[in-house]
Amino acid sequence: MTAVGLLSLADHLPDPVTGQQTSQVERYRSLVEQAMRAEQGGFVHLGLGEHHFSHYILPAPLLLLATIAGRTSTIRLSTSVTLLANLDPLRVAEDLAMLDVISGGRAEITFARGVMESTMAAFGIDDIDELRPRFDENLRLVLRLLTEDAVTWRGHYRTHLDEVRLQPRPLQQPHPPVWIGGGLSTVSCDLAADLGLPLAMPSLFRYPEDYLPIITRYRERMEANGFGDREQVALSSYVHVAPSGQEARRRWRPYLENYVHFASDFRGSFGRPLDYEGLLGGPAICGSPAEVVDRVNAIDEQLDLDRHYFFVDLGGLPEQLLFEVLDLLAAEVLPNVK
Repeated sequence: MTAVGLLSLADHLPDPVTGQQTSQVERYRSLVEQAMRAEQGGFVHLGLGEHHFSHYILPAPLLLLATIAGRTSTIRLSTSVTLLANLDPLRVAEDLAMLDVISGGRAEITFARGVMESTMAAFGIDDIDELRPRFDENLRLVLRLLTEDAVTWRGHYRTHLDEVRLQPRPLQQPHPPVWIGGGLSTVSCDLAADLGLPLAMPSLFRYPEDYLPIITRYRERMEANGFGDREQVALSSYVHVAPSGQEARRRWRPYLENYVHFASDFRGSFGRPLDYEGLLGGPAICGSPAEVVDRVNAIDEQLDLDRHYFFVDLGGLPEQLLFEVLDLLAAEVLPNVK
């Protein structure tokens, strides 16, 4: 059975229909409210993504997840993603462990290396060729800090550690779930498989079947490494639902197109059409509850997904409409996802 999560990257765009834009304070408040509503509606996971210096206004998702932890009790809390190559792995491990404690053992994290050179440069990385080795080194150190009582470590990209004991200790053992965000190349896929970690496909404008070669490679490598029982794959889809399919496609169009216009510079098209109808045939799922259920179940079966994130909150969608969509997903879609 596929677990369903809710994803937000916290884009802060004006409503393309009314021209109105919420304040940043209101945007953050709304993210907390939708997390609470998602838990009440039966969503199992929440993923919040990290971005910097743009109209994505969530540079520190762990901080917001900590706020949400105090307002929820069951929904699992994850980043989607954390840009580990840019960060101090020791501090990331501390923050994750603390989130796990204050949430009662609900913390997860998804790591990715990132691709934006402007972000990399702002965090002091001069050479883009350093991103992959930094990511690899930082990831391995985080895993050691979360699992070992005391860590002595020597690396290339930060000062050495001598008998460092992480505090607080995470509740989940051997550590909170650590996912690897990949799907654009074999490198992250292979790293996840070599470490026995789950793999999350990115929220890009690709069709689900575009990820099949990477997913197949990951599963084969996990099996070869003796980690077949740990294999997990997640995917994100842009999702909108209304009582009728015609209404859903009509009312979502300006919001999805608004988001695509903004995000295509960040996320790329990969040769796929970015027109509205083209998106509805690939990474976007839109329609009546029955239509959405059919598409979700078909994608889950096609990729054999363990987790499917619904990316609903995008393009300046007004809060009232967002909550209507979440409530309809909870009432008529989630109970019918296989």
